Amino acid sequence: MPRGQKSKRRAREKRSQARSEAQHLQDAQAPVAKEEESLSSPTPPLGGAKSQDEEKPSTSQASLSADFSCRTAVDQKAILLVQFLLRKYNMREPITKKGMLKHVIGKHKEHFNEILKRASELMGLAFGIDVKEVDPTRHCYVLVSKFQCTSDDRLRGEEIMPKNGLLMTILCVIFMKGNSATEEDIWEVLNVMGIYAGKKHFIHGEPKKLITKDLVQEGYLEYRQVPNSDPPRYEFLWGPRAQAEISKIKVLEFLAKMHDTVPSAFPLLYEEALRDEEERARARGAAMLRIGTVASVHSGADFRGTFSHL
Repeated sequence: MPRGQKSKRRAREKRSQARSEAQHLQDAQAPVAKEEESLSSPTPPLGGAKSQDEEKPSTSQASLSADFSCRTAVDQKAILLVQFLLRKYNMREPITKKGMLKHVIGKHKEHFNEILKRASELMGLAFGIDVKEVDPTRHCYVLVSKFQCTSDDRLRGEEIMPKNGLLMTILCVIFMKGNSATEEDIWEVLNVMGIYAGKKHFIHGEPKKLITKDLVQEGYLEYRQVPNSDPPRYEFLWGPRAQAEISKIKVLEFLAKMHDTVPSAFPLLYEEALRDEEERARARGAAMLRIGTVASVHSGADFRGTFSHL
Protein backbone atom coordinates (compact mmCIF):
# COMPACT_ATOMS: atom_id res chain seq x y z
CA MET A 1 0.00 0.00 0.00
CA PRO A 2 1.39 3.42 -0.92
CA ARG A 3 2.84 5.47 1.94
CA GLY A 4 0.24 8.26 1.54
CA GLN A 5 -2.72 5.88 1.86
CA LYS A 6 -1.24 4.27 4.99
CA SER A 7 -0.89 7.69 6.61
CA LYS A 8 -4.53 8.58 5.85
CA ARG A 9 -5.70 5.22 7.24
CA ARG A 10 -3.79 5.70 10.50
CA ALA A 11 -5.25 9.20 10.85
CA ARG A 12 -8.82 7.86 10.40
CA GLU A 13 -8.18 5.13 13.04
CA LYS A 14 -6.88 7.70 15.55
CA ARG A 15 -9.91 9.97 15.02
CA SER A 16 -12.26 7.00 15.50
CA GLN A 17 -10.48 5.94 18.69
CA ALA A 18 -10.62 9.51 20.06
CA ARG A 19 -14.39 9.70 19.39
CA SER A 20 -14.89 6.33 21.12
CA GLU A 21 -12.92 7.38 24.22
CA ALA A 22 -14.82 10.67 24.39
CA GLN A 23 -18.15 8.81 24.29
CA HIS A 24 -17.04 6.44 27.06
CA LEU A 25 -15.94 9.39 29.20
CA GLN A 26 -19.27 11.15 28.65
CA ASP A 27 -21.18 8.00 29.58
CA ALA A 28 -19.13 7.62 32.77
CA GLN A 29 -19.73 11.24 33.83
CA ALA A 30 -23.51 11.12 33.35
CA PRO A 31 -24.34 9.36 36.69
CA VAL A 32 -22.04 11.76 38.56
CA ALA A 33 -23.80 14.74 37.06
CA LYS A 34 -27.18 13.31 38.03
CA GLU A 35 -25.97 12.69 41.60
CA GLU A 36 -24.65 16.27 41.90
CA GLU A 37 -27.95 17.60 40.56
CA SER A 38 -29.83 15.53 43.15
CA LEU A 39 -27.70 16.80 46.07
CA SER A 40 -28.06 20.44 44.99
CA SER A 41 -31.84 20.29 44.46
CA PRO A 42 -33.89 22.30 46.99
CA THR A 43 -35.61 20.54 49.91
CA PRO A 44 -39.35 21.15 50.46
CA PRO A 45 -40.16 23.34 53.52
CA LEU A 46 -41.76 22.06 56.73
CA GLY A 47 -45.26 20.78 55.97
CA GLY A 48 -44.59 19.94 52.35
CA ALA A 49 -44.73 16.46 50.82
CA LYS A 50 -41.70 14.28 51.54
CA SER A 51 -40.01 12.09 48.96
CA GLN A 52 -38.82 8.58 49.68
CA ASP A 53 -35.19 9.75 49.70
CA GLU A 54 -35.96 12.41 52.33
CA GLU A 55 -37.25 9.79 54.71
CA LYS A 56 -33.83 8.09 54.74
CA PRO A 57 -30.98 9.40 56.94
CA SER A 58 -28.42 11.40 54.97
CA THR A 59 -25.18 13.17 55.80
CA SER A 60 -25.35 15.60 52.88
CA GLN A 61 -25.24 19.32 53.63
CA ALA A 62 -28.67 19.77 52.09
CA SER A 63 -30.23 17.21 54.43
CA LEU A 64 -28.49 18.68 57.48
CA SER A 65 -29.73 22.16 56.58
CA ALA A 66 -33.25 20.87 56.06
CA ASP A 67 -33.15 19.07 59.41
CA PHE A 68 -31.99 22.24 61.18
CA SER A 69 -34.75 24.30 59.53
CA CYS A 70 -37.31 21.68 60.48
CA ARG A 71 -36.22 21.65 64.13
CA THR A 72 -36.22 25.44 64.22
CA ALA A 73 -39.79 25.51 62.91
CA VAL A 74 -40.81 22.87 65.46
CA ASP A 75 -39.26 24.92 68.27
CA GLN A 76 -41.06 28.05 67.14
CA LYS A 77 -44.39 26.24 67.06
CA ALA A 78 -43.63 24.65 70.44
CA ILE A 79 -43.10 28.10 72.01
CA LEU A 80 -46.43 29.27 70.58
CA LEU A 81 -48.08 26.11 71.90
CA VAL A 82 -46.70 26.74 75.41
CA GLN A 83 -48.27 30.21 75.37
CA PHE A 84 -51.56 28.73 74.11
CA LEU A 85 -51.60 26.06 76.85
CA LEU A 86 -50.93 28.63 79.58
CA ARG A 87 -53.68 30.88 78.27
CA LYS A 88 -56.14 27.98 78.16
CA TYR A 89 -55.22 26.98 81.70
CA ASN A 90 -55.51 30.51 83.08
CA MET A 91 -58.93 30.93 81.42
CA ARG A 92 -60.02 27.55 82.83
CA GLU A 93 -60.88 26.32 79.34
CA PRO A 94 -60.49 22.69 78.16
CA ILE A 95 -57.33 21.81 76.27
CA THR A 96 -58.00 19.71 73.17
CA LYS A 97 -56.03 18.52 70.18
CA LYS A 98 -58.61 20.17 67.94
CA GLY A 99 -57.94 23.53 69.54
CA MET A 100 -54.18 23.13 69.31
CA LEU A 101 -54.38 22.20 65.63
CA LYS A 102 -56.72 25.09 64.84
CA HIS A 103 -55.02 27.89 66.73
CA VAL A 104 -51.33 26.90 66.76
CA ILE A 105 -50.26 23.95 64.60
CA GLY A 106 -52.16 24.89 61.45
CA LYS A 107 -50.85 23.30 58.27
CA HIS A 108 -48.06 21.50 60.15
CA LYS A 109 -50.44 18.94 61.63
CA GLU A 110 -48.27 16.01 60.53
CA HIS A 111 -45.73 17.29 63.07
CA PHE A 112 -48.29 17.57 65.89
CA ASN A 113 -46.77 14.87 68.11
CA GLU A 114 -43.26 16.28 67.72
CA ILE A 115 -44.38 19.84 68.48
CA LEU A 116 -46.47 18.73 71.47
CA LYS A 117 -43.54 16.73 72.86
CA ARG A 118 -41.22 19.73 72.54
CA ALA A 119 -43.81 22.03 74.15
CA SER A 120 -44.20 19.56 77.00
CA GLU A 121 -40.42 19.56 77.52
CA LEU A 122 -40.42 23.37 77.65
CA MET A 123 -43.31 23.34 80.15
CA GLY A 124 -41.40 20.88 82.32
CA LEU A 125 -38.19 22.88 82.29
CA ALA A 126 -39.88 26.25 82.76
CA PHE A 127 -42.68 25.41 85.19
CA GLY A 128 -42.23 21.83 86.38
CA ILE A 129 -45.41 20.95 84.49
CA ASP A 130 -46.20 18.15 82.07
CA VAL A 131 -48.93 17.90 79.44
CA LYS A 132 -50.93 14.70 79.79
CA GLU A 133 -53.67 13.23 77.59
CA VAL A 134 -56.61 12.13 79.76
CA ASP A 135 -59.17 11.27 77.06
CA PRO A 136 -57.65 9.42 74.07
CA THR A 137 -61.04 9.34 72.31
CA ARG A 138 -61.72 13.08 72.33
CA HIS A 139 -58.00 13.93 72.65
CA CYS A 140 -58.36 16.08 75.77
CA TYR A 141 -55.31 17.13 77.77
CA VAL A 142 -54.58 18.46 81.26
CA LEU A 143 -51.55 20.05 82.91
CA VAL A 144 -49.98 17.94 85.66
CA SER A 145 -47.33 18.81 88.22
CA LYS A 146 -43.91 17.16 88.09
CA PHE A 147 -43.43 18.06 91.76
CA GLN A 148 -46.30 15.99 93.15
CA CYS A 149 -46.15 12.21 93.36
CA THR A 150 -49.83 11.39 93.89
CA SER A 151 -52.07 9.25 91.71
CA ASP A 152 -53.86 12.39 90.50
CA ASP A 153 -51.32 15.18 90.20
CA ARG A 154 -53.22 17.42 87.79
CA LEU A 155 -53.26 21.13 88.53
CA ARG A 156 -56.52 22.35 90.04
CA GLY A 157 -56.53 26.11 89.78
CA GLU A 158 -53.24 26.89 91.53
CA GLU A 159 -51.09 29.64 90.09
CA ILE A 160 -48.39 28.58 87.66
CA MET A 161 -45.10 30.16 88.69
CA PRO A 162 -42.63 30.52 85.79
CA LYS A 163 -39.62 30.26 88.11
CA ASN A 164 -40.63 26.93 89.71
CA GLY A 165 -39.22 24.66 87.03
CA LEU A 166 -36.13 26.81 86.57
CA LEU A 167 -35.46 26.82 90.31
CA MET A 168 -35.84 23.06 90.56
CA THR A 169 -33.46 22.62 87.63
CA ILE A 170 -30.83 24.81 89.31
CA LEU A 171 -31.29 22.98 92.63
CA CYS A 172 -30.81 19.70 90.74
CA VAL A 173 -27.53 20.91 89.25
CA ILE A 174 -26.30 22.08 92.67
CA PHE A 175 -27.26 18.73 94.22
CA MET A 176 -25.57 16.74 91.45
CA LYS A 177 -22.39 18.84 91.68
CA GLY A 178 -21.86 18.02 95.36
CA ASN A 179 -24.13 20.70 96.88
CA SER A 180 -22.36 23.62 95.21
CA ALA A 181 -22.21 24.49 91.52
CA THR A 182 -20.11 27.11 89.77
CA GLU A 183 -21.81 29.79 87.73
CA GLU A 184 -20.32 28.14 84.64
CA ASP A 185 -21.98 24.82 85.58
CA ILE A 186 -25.37 26.52 85.91
CA TRP A 187 -25.18 28.41 82.64
CA GLU A 188 -23.97 25.33 80.78
CA VAL A 189 -27.24 23.60 81.69
CA LEU A 190 -29.41 26.68 81.14
CA ASN A 191 -27.86 27.26 77.70
CA VAL A 192 -28.99 23.79 76.67
CA MET A 193 -32.51 24.87 77.70
CA GLY A 194 -32.23 27.95 75.47
CA ILE A 195 -31.68 30.34 78.42
CA TYR A 196 -28.73 32.73 78.11
CA ALA A 197 -27.28 35.45 80.34
CA GLY A 198 -28.10 38.90 79.02
CA LYS A 199 -30.67 37.59 76.53
CA LYS A 200 -34.33 38.14 77.38
CA HIS A 201 -36.27 34.87 77.60
CA PHE A 202 -39.89 34.65 76.48
CA ILE A 203 -40.89 33.10 79.83
CA HIS A 204 -38.24 34.11 82.38
CA GLY A 205 -37.40 37.61 81.20
CA GLU A 206 -33.81 38.50 82.14
CA PRO A 207 -32.52 35.16 83.49
CA LYS A 208 -29.27 36.46 85.04
CA LYS A 209 -31.20 38.90 87.23
CA LEU A 210 -33.68 36.15 88.13
CA ILE A 211 -31.10 33.66 89.39
CA THR A 212 -28.43 35.99 90.83
CA LYS A 213 -30.76 38.54 92.47
CA ASP A 214 -34.46 37.61 92.65
CA LEU A 215 -34.09 33.99 93.79
CA VAL A 216 -31.21 35.00 96.07
CA GLN A 217 -33.28 37.75 97.73
CA GLU A 218 -36.14 35.28 98.20
CA GLY A 219 -33.77 32.92 100.00
CA TYR A 220 -33.95 30.04 97.52
CA LEU A 221 -30.37 30.40 96.27
CA GLU A 222 -27.07 31.51 97.73
CA TYR A 223 -24.72 33.24 95.30
CA ARG A 224 -21.18 33.82 96.51
CA GLN A 225 -17.60 34.15 95.33
CA VAL A 226 -15.60 30.95 95.17
CA PRO A 227 -13.04 31.11 98.01
CA ASN A 228 -9.53 32.17 96.94
CA SER A 229 -10.54 32.51 93.28
CA ASP A 230 -8.47 35.01 91.28
CA PRO A 231 -9.88 36.30 89.02
CA PRO A 232 -13.14 36.09 91.00
CA ARG A 233 -15.47 33.21 90.15
CA TYR A 234 -18.90 32.59 91.64
CA GLU A 235 -20.92 29.60 92.74
CA PHE A 236 -24.48 28.71 93.72
CA LEU A 237 -25.70 26.83 96.79
CA TRP A 238 -29.14 26.03 98.17
CA GLY A 239 -30.48 29.02 100.07
CA PRO A 240 -32.03 28.72 103.56
CA ARG A 241 -35.56 28.82 102.20
CA ALA A 242 -34.84 26.01 99.74
CA GLN A 243 -33.32 23.93 102.54
CA ALA A 244 -36.42 24.49 104.67
CA GLU A 245 -39.09 24.02 101.99
CA ILE A 246 -37.56 21.64 99.42
CA SER A 247 -35.95 18.31 100.28
CA LYS A 248 -33.29 16.54 98.25
CA ILE A 249 -35.64 13.62 97.63
CA LYS A 250 -38.16 16.04 96.15
CA VAL A 251 -35.53 17.47 93.81
CA LEU A 252 -34.42 13.95 92.86
CA GLU A 253 -38.01 12.96 92.12
CA PHE A 254 -38.24 16.00 89.83
CA LEU A 255 -35.02 14.95 88.09
CA ALA A 256 -36.29 11.38 87.71
CA LYS A 257 -39.57 12.56 86.18
CA MET A 258 -37.69 14.73 83.71
CA HIS A 259 -35.81 11.61 82.60
CA ASP A 260 -38.91 9.38 82.75
CA THR A 261 -37.40 7.10 85.38
CA VAL A 262 -37.33 6.59 89.17
CA PRO A 263 -35.11 8.22 91.82
CA SER A 264 -33.24 4.98 92.51
CA ALA A 265 -31.90 5.16 88.95
CA PHE A 266 -29.41 7.68 90.42
CA PRO A 267 -28.01 5.47 93.21
CA LEU A 268 -25.45 7.86 94.75
CA LEU A 269 -27.86 10.80 94.74
CA TYR A 270 -30.63 8.53 96.00
CA GLU A 271 -28.55 7.41 99.01
CA GLU A 272 -27.72 11.02 99.88
CA ALA A 273 -31.39 12.02 99.51
CA LEU A 274 -32.45 9.21 101.88
CA ARG A 275 -29.85 10.31 104.45
CA ASP A 276 -31.20 13.84 104.14
CA GLU A 277 -34.73 12.55 104.77
CA GLU A 278 -33.54 10.71 107.90
CA GLU A 279 -31.85 13.84 109.21
CA ARG A 280 -34.98 15.86 108.55
CA ALA A 281 -37.11 13.28 110.36
CA ARG A 282 -34.77 13.36 113.38
CA ALA A 283 -34.86 17.15 113.41
CA ARG A 284 -38.66 17.14 113.29
CA GLY A 285 -38.78 14.58 116.08
CA ALA A 286 -36.44 16.63 118.27
CA ALA A 287 -38.50 19.74 117.61
CA MET A 288 -41.71 17.95 118.55
CA LEU A 289 -40.05 16.65 121.72
CA ARG A 290 -38.99 20.17 122.72
CA ILE A 291 -42.48 21.49 122.06
CA GLY A 292 -43.98 18.67 124.12
CA THR A 293 -41.58 19.33 126.99
CA VAL A 294 -42.33 23.06 127.02
CA ALA A 295 -46.07 22.38 126.89
CA SER A 296 -45.80 19.90 129.76
CA VAL A 297 -43.89 22.40 131.92
CA HIS A 298 -46.45 25.13 131.29
CA SER A 299 -49.30 22.72 131.95
CA GLY A 300 -47.76 21.65 135.28
CA ALA A 301 -47.18 25.25 136.32
CA ASP A 302 -50.77 26.16 135.54
CA PHE A 303 -51.97 23.11 137.48
CA ARG A 304 -49.92 24.04 140.59
CA GLY A 305 -51.03 27.65 140.33
CA THR A 306 -54.65 26.64 140.35
CA PHE A 307 -54.33 24.60 143.56
CA SER A 308 -52.27 27.30 145.31
CA HIS A 309 -55.33 29.55 145.40
CA LEU A 310 -57.50 26.94 147.11
